[in-house]
Amino acid sequence: MSRAVRDKWRRKEWYDVYLPPYFGESKVGETPADDPSKVVGRVMETTLAQITGDFSQEYLKLYFQITDVEDHSARTVFKGHEYLRDYLRSLVRRRSTKVDGIFRVTTVDGYRLKVVVVALTQTRIKTSQERAIRRIMREIVEKKAQTLTFDQIVHEMVLGKLASDIYNEARKITALRHVGVRKSELLAMPN
Repeated sequence: MSRAVRDKWRRKEWYDVYLPPYFGESKVGETPADDPSKVVGRVMETTLAQITGDFSQEYLKLYFQITDVEDHSARTVFKGHEYLRDYLRSLVRRRSTKVDGIFRVTTVDGYRLKVVVVALTQTRIKTSQERAIRRIMREIVEKKAQTLTFDQIVHEMVLGKLASDIYNEARKITALRHVGVRKSELLAMPN
């Protein structure tokens, strides 16, 4: 019985998985399969620190889905990202407010995304202030989606440009400790 399992494993070939062009097309990992068609659809997981080499970005987990295979190299598309759970937990403090904004947007080139923005205040705030912060988040996220392509908006979410734009507007309402895009998800690609 163990012999058949080993033979099945031996028949598999390894495929190199590469990041999309907007992340530098570097190799992110390898995956085994006995048929190239079985590789398509798999999701690879990595951290931003592994891509950039900057250890301070270890808290951001990125997901890339394999879209097609050529020879022994697999191409990917950005599937989503999220903060590590313990990092998010370390940000939350007593006597402060956590404001979450969940938005579904469509980019200029037809990609549908779910974007979750989080803002953490220095003190507890009123509900009206929460609403105002959420409105600023919505305006900025939707404006970006209407003007940027998918790869540009992904860069802004992952590298913090989108969060800093929201921070600069929302800090006029109250003192903020942290603003970030804590999660994103690719809902649909254009046909």
